Amino acid sequence: MDNLIGIALIVFLAVPAPLFIVLYFITRWKQSREITGSDEQLLEDLWNLSQRLEERLETLETILDGEAPDWRKKT
Repeated sequence: MDNLIGIALIVFLAVPAPLFIVLYFITRWKQSREITGSDEQLLEDLWNLSQRLEERLETLETILDGEAPDWRKKT
């Protein structure tokens, strides 16, 4: 009887336990790759900021084109 329990324990440790561990960590890894709500909000804020900065840059270029048309050639 003791041998049977020992064999069953060895078989369990050799097959299902490693499989369970690998599947558990694969699941955790996939969950950590998903974007969270706060990450999504941060990306949206950064996108809005980049749009505003692009508009400011275009406005500045328009002003410089009017006041100093050759400003692009100086760089």
